[in-house]
Amino acid sequence: MDVENPPFFEPGETAYIEDPDRPVLAFGRDLAAGAANAPHSHPRGQLLWAMKGVMRVVSGNSVWIVPPSHAVWIPGGTWHNVVTETAAQTRNLYVDPSRPIRTGTAGCTVLLLTPLMREIILRLSAYADAIATDPRAQRLGDVALDEIETLREAPLSLPGGHDPRLQRLIAHLGRYPGDRRSLAELAAVAGASPRTLERLFSRETGFTFRQWRSRLRLLTAVEMLHRGESSTAIGYALGYRSPSAFVAAFHQHFGCPPQSFLAHRAGQRRDQAMHGRQAD
Repeated sequence: MDVENPPFFEPGETAYIEDPDRPVLAFGRDLAAGAANAPHSHPRGQLLWAMKGVMRVVSGNSVWIVPPSHAVWIPGGTWHNVVTETAAQTRNLYVDPSRPIRTGTAGCTVLLLTPLMREIILRLSAYADAIATDPRAQRLGDVALDEIETLREAPLSLPGGHDPRLQRLIAHLGRYPGDRRSLAELAAVAGASPRTLERLFSRETGFTFRQWRSRLRLLTAVEMLHRGESSTAIGYALGYRSPSAFVAAFHQHFGCPPQSFLAHRAGQRRDQAMHGRQAD
């Protein structure tokens, strides 16, 4: 991947179509690793999913990591940009502003996909341009809106801050998530005292410095897992004292060991599908 000149892509034109008669539109494409677009917004809300690959969504000073088991909901009018951490096959649903959904959520949200939602996205993507004329696709679009409302949020976000001193430290840790130095040692990077930085983290991110750095490492670990890296390599790269310390932290946050993460998510989807059939 050419870090200095990452592949650039423009947002799909579908995101800018305002038409109440076509409340749900679909658009998908394949993107190379490291592909990125410029910060932008569009009137339609977007459910962004990579059926293969890992994406990073940035909005304001916050970051969301999106593995294939999840999608991110981006409300219409939200400034954001997308970076692919790996090669990705994206499938998107765009919702017209005439059909507001998830109105109680401010900003982007990572959502755990159900088996039904995955199949709806794939089916609507297959309809593509026929959504506007095919009554079956229009009915399926209404089901999609109902499902998006009920998807559960996932702990895959990392809030940022506005204070320049905090931003300097966050930028440094984003580049070097394995930096093990204490806040007192890192204070020179930010140009503020440790006490001031701790207060800024609490006030602007809702986390202590220790909690914020732990979440940064765990979200970076998700990206590395999807690249096929081992728990041992990830643990040492991210500054944990031992691989077992990394495994314990990952299990506490996500409810499963690192190398079982993808299989665990797939198992959740199978279980949800089975319960759905039993209920029928």
